[in-house]
Amino acid sequence: MRDLTCQVLIIGAGPGGYVCAIRAGQLGLDTVVVEKEAPGGTCLNVGCIPSKALIHTADEFFRMAGAAEGPLGISSSDVTLDLGKTQEWKDGVVQRLTGGVAGLMKAAGVRHVAGRARVEDGKTVVVEGEDGPLRIRCESLVIATGAAPVEVPALPFGGQVITSTEALELREVPERLAMVGGGYIGLEIGTAFAKMGSKVAVVEAEKRILPQYDAALTKPVAARLEALGVELHLEATATGLSEAGALMVETAGNVTELPADKVLVTVGRRPVLDGFGLGDLGLSRDGPFLRIDEVCATSMRGVYAIGDVTGAPMLAHRAIAQGKLVAEHLAGHSVGWDKRAVAAVCFTDPEVVVVGALPGEVEGAEVSQFPFQANGRALTMERTDGFVRVVHAPDTGLVLGLQAVGAGVSELAGEFALALEMAATLTDIAETIHAHPTLGETVQEAAMGGLGAALHI
Repeated sequence: MRDLTCQVLIIGAGPGGYVCAIRAGQLGLDTVVVEKEAPGGTCLNVGCIPSKALIHTADEFFRMAGAAEGPLGISSSDVTLDLGKTQEWKDGVVQRLTGGVAGLMKAAGVRHVAGRARVEDGKTVVVEGEDGPLRIRCESLVIATGAAPVEVPALPFGGQVITSTEALELREVPERLAMVGGGYIGLEIGTAFAKMGSKVAVVEAEKRILPQYDAALTKPVAARLEALGVELHLEATATGLSEAGALMVETAGNVTELPADKVLVTVGRRPVLDGFGLGDLGLSRDGPFLRIDEVCATSMRGVYAIGDVTGAPMLAHRAIAQGKLVAEHLAGHSVGWDKRAVAAVCFTDPEVVVVGALPGEVEGAEVSQFPFQANGRALTMERTDGFVRVVHAPDTGLVLGLQAVGAGVSELAGEFALALEMAATLTDIAETIHAHPTLGETVQEAAMGGLGAALHI
């Protein structure tokens, strides 16, 4: 067996793993990253980027197909969609990004080993690759193996029942798409297919979609889904497929059948921690996730974990921040996880952004809200559904949370997170001149409202 040594060995080249590798290489650490697939992990290859490409395609098609009905004086006819060609464009975007990641790792002096890793101990990993087994010994091991879709026992994956990965690879728009799970992954994909012409039905066990957020944020999303013809089956359970291939749904003791060409199951994701010997290390866990401290160290000295294997929030940008932190810690820098907030974004229609505390989560906190109906930029975009909201302390004006629901609000996530990281107050935001006309003015207006000085409402 061939042997290799390094200072830092990273298993997984997703957003957390490849960033950790690049930063470690930049800091002069001899770094090896092991990945059996293309660099970029789920996010770049079969998640964040492909889904946004599909959403963009659906939005453009829906906008063009409906132009003749709008008030703008634009007419169109015979608008068609070739989903196969869309997939070719999407694959090109993915390849450009994954190739860029590979180039960045190489430029940082990182060695990329292609293959499947098997952990022998906290310092040794054996990789099965095309050239045979390779034993790698390291000083520090970083686990960045990500997460995988959760399977519903009554609906095992395969054939008609698909994951988000298969949904993003479809080359034809299904006539009827049934979805199990009303979280952000399913709703993003389901909304896109509804705009492309699918008859979409959503089955959700809770009382409303996006149950992790409050009803005020999810109401505009539900209204948009209804306008798109999407059926919502709430407080319902998918119990399996009928002999004819329909999805059987139980609601309040009654069973109905939803005809479906494809059944998309998106009920959550689980950490990938089995199948490569990690269990033999006996690392401490928090439920199914690896337990880590403020520098992402596990219970075994020299072994670190980042990204989805460490629990919620299971977001690519959290993994990226953790990867950078671990690399700098291993290089001897004084660092620690002391983030005040991590933004969560749902690329539904309208989009949802949540940072920090929601209303009611902090005792005594007050809420100020500004609607997009009173924003000039939103009016010119023909999208006035939604609002921006600030949760703040009544005595000091300290901003405790920021949320928004509306078209294009994902681009406000950076301002929201920065406000919390900088411990901004209502006055800080209200006195910052926001460019006109932009959606960002609603953030300033919401802060001004909290000070009792709203101008445009």
